[in-house]
Amino acid sequence: MKLYHGGMIAVEKPVLITPTSIDHTTDFGNGFYTTTDLKQAKRWVQIRRERYQTGGGVVSIFETDDNLLYDKELNCLVFKEANKNWLEFIMQNRSDKNYSHDYDIVFGPVANDRVYASLTLFENDFLDVAETIRRLKTYKLTNQILFHTEKSLQNLIYIGNEEIT
Repeated sequence: MKLYHGGMIAVEKPVLITPTSIDHTTDFGNGFYTTTDLKQAKRWVQIRRERYQTGGGVVSIFETDDNLLYDKELNCLVFKEANKNWLEFIMQNRSDKNYSHDYDIVFGPVANDRVYASLTLFENDFLDVAETIRRLKTYKLTNQILFHTEKSLQNLIYIGNEEIT
């Protein structure tokens, strides 16, 4: 399976991103984020460009075993769709800076900007769970794969990068 990581520099040896090195909350917690969708990785580059007011960017490309998410040696959490459990997990990660989980890898849909609007409405009690999920299912959601532990990072093999101009 090919995985992509969008950022400002090429990442040949992935590292876990810790709370001291990020300035925002994340969907699945701290770690190293990838996706199987090259377009999504390029969007992550664009988001960082805008956030840091800079040009350039790189999509780092990795390979891993196609059955990685079913590896019995890893503690993996897989969300196949945006559902109540996915929503609650994201909200826990985003709203509680002290929240921590023990998964090696988390896989599931990306909460993009339109999704964030629905999440904000839910968080502020303007939407209930059912309405939030109904709205989320109308969006075409791409995926994200969080590598949350050093053990999980050992499964990534760097194969190159693509500069984004």
